[in-house]
This record gives sequence, C-alpha cells and structure tokens, in this order.
Amino acid sequence: MDFHTVKQKDEQYIEHTYNRFQVGIQEGNGATLTDFSGKTYIDFTSGIGVNAFGMNDEAWKTAVTEQISKVQHACNLYYTQPQVELAELLCQKSGAKKVCFSNSGAEANECAIKAARKYNADKYGDGNRYEIIVLNNSFHGRTLATLSATAQDSFHKYFTPFVEGFPSVDADDFEGFLNAVNPKTGAVLMELVQGESGVRPLDKEFVKKVEKYCKEQDILLIVDEVQTGNGRTGNMYCYQNYGIEPDLVSTAKGLGGGLPIGACLFFEKTEFVFSYGDHGSTFAGNPVACAAGVSVVKRLNQELFDEVKRKGEYIIKALKNTKNVLGVSGMGLMIGIQTNKPARSVVQQCIEKGLFVLTAHDRVRLLPPLNITEAELEKGLKILMEIIEA
Repeated sequence: MDFHTVKQKDEQYIEHTYNRFQVGIQEGNGATLTDFSGKTYIDFTSGIGVNAFGMNDEAWKTAVTEQISKVQHACNLYYTQPQVELAELLCQKSGAKKVCFSNSGAEANECAIKAARKYNADKYGDGNRYEIIVLNNSFHGRTLATLSATAQDSFHKYFTPFVEGFPSVDADDFEGFLNAVNPKTGAVLMELVQGESGVRPLDKEFVKKVEKYCKEQDILLIVDEVQTGNGRTGNMYCYQNYGIEPDLVSTAKGLGGGLPIGACLFFEKTEFVFSYGDHGSTFAGNPVACAAGVSVVKRLNQELFDEVKRKGEYIIKALKNTKNVLGVSGMGLMIGIQTNKPARSVVQQCIEKGLFVLTAHDRVRLLPPLNITEAELEKGLKILMEIIEA
C-alpha cells in the first residue's frame, strides 16, 4: 500500500481527531525512521516519549515475541509471570510498595484519583476531603476525570459538565496553594515538568514546600510521571531528581517501549487502599505489554541516566547559543524551545529537512529515544539549529 492510499483510507475511515502532518512512517531503526518513499528522518519524538529505545530494538523485540509465543493475554483472575516481574522491578527502582497496572497514562491517573478519594473516604468519611488540587497548565489525560484535572482552558470545551473536585493553582506559587487548601482537600496532583504546556520544570523549593505541608496535613501527594518517568529526565522518575517522597505515582509512555501500558505506584501510606473490586481492567497488566516493560525497565540504570543527562545538557547548551532562540527549558531528554517563529512552522520545516520534532503550546518539544546515538543526535541537532537560525 502506498502513502496516497494510506492517506485516502485514513480520511475515509478514521475519525479526524488528529491534525496529521503529511508523512507516513513505514519502518525504522533506532532514532532513524523511513517513510513510504524511502526518505529517512531523525526522530526527536520517540512517539511522544514512548519508544524509549527507539525502533527495532532487539532486546524489546525478543521479549515481546517470546511472550507472544507463550501467552498473549490472560485475564486478571489468574497469575502471569511478566506482570509480577514488572511490578517487582518498578517497586525496587521507585521505592513503591504496590503497583496497579493500566493501559495508558490517563488510566494510571484515573487510578491515582480513585485511590486518593478512597484513602480519604476510608479515613475521613465518604464525601469528605475528595478535592484534589492541580496546577494551572497541567495535562493529565483525556478521560472526563483526567480532563477535569487538566487545568488548561483550551481543553475545557464541549464536554461539560466536568467532574467536580479539581481546584487549580499556579505552579510555583506556594501562597496560592495554601489559599486553595480547605477542609475538602485530600490530595495534590502535579507534573514536576509540565510537558504539554511547554516543558516547564517546577521550582524545587515550591515542590519541597508542598511535600512538607502535605505530610504535615495528611494530604496525599500524587506525581504524574506519565511523560517524565522511565528515565526520561535523567533518573528512573523525575520525583527522584527533586528528592521528594510521593504517596502515589502514575506512569506510562516509555514504560512499554512501544506497547500500551500504564501503572500507578502505591507507596507506604496508600499501599492497602484498594481491595477486591475497587479497581480493575480487562487488558491491564497484559503479559506481552508487561514482558516489553520488563525489557525496558531492566535497562534503566545509572549508566543510562548519566547518558540522558549528558545528552540533554549538550542539546540545551547548543540551543541556548543558537540565533533566534528565546529560551530553552527542560530536564534530561525532555526539552522545550521557544523561538521567534511559530512552533508548528518549525516542525513542518524540520520534516521537510528530515527531522521529527514536536510542539508544546508555543514551543518546540524534543523527546528523542534515550539511547539515541551520537551520530543521530548531531545530525538532528544540525537540522534543527539551521532551521531556527534561518
């Protein structure tokens, strides 16, 4: 099937919920992708942070194909080995006590929201302390509850009424946070690097103050690591860069290396919140997705984290010295670039020159594979800098 036919059938049969660029991906290797005409591109997107080790990763392919030949799916009424292996690895690398699997980041956040409400219902009575404070310009998903928790006006159209109980405050405004706390407050939900709104890391002092206050008041601290987790910011999870101890953590994207999987991590205060029937999913913890996750998480080690930090610092330094760049923000291999050009225009020009990048509001966003080679990194960065400088 050629690209023209693919595009035609997409227009005819797929709901138009994505403003696609005029390019189709047919194959790839590492951070190099190939379209239907044979043109190659350097990938600085990794499928929006999903393909942690790029395309055609041998360890990942072996883990997936071996599991497919055994059991492709088993319902959660039975035990499977990949699920417990992945849960153990996640607990060991995060300090969590328990894991609840899901199929996406939005579902992992739904799980965290439910866990926070049940923790407070059990302890303070049903209907009390159900509110979860969120940060303005956050993004937590597209289900009705996670969309309600997403404090961006552009997302709050068409789907009213939204789920109540998500008051929002400005990031890095501790006084504003204190003013929002009330007798109904049961939890705080935050991304430590706000990805969709421009790749903006939170101030460490603000985060530490919120953590301290939450511990003193028995308010749960939930960290959304859907995009920042699994090595993306130079540590297993971004909260480890901040030196804090959350009560619940949601994660997804890079966890499955390309297959859909999410997880909610339960720490000491919350590990016994759920009991039989409180939460569940038919596909969650699918053995093939979990086998993929095991192959990814096993390789998320200090050596890789150091490489992620080094590459990220190199990119940021190079871009800060680039003409027409107004600002660069981010952490590890999660980088946002503000230029004097429209972000989507930069993305389109990059595609024409053989580079994939992303947008995040008014910024260009970079999420390359964690193991991108030096050659791929240099080639892609050269293209990006030339387009920004032109």
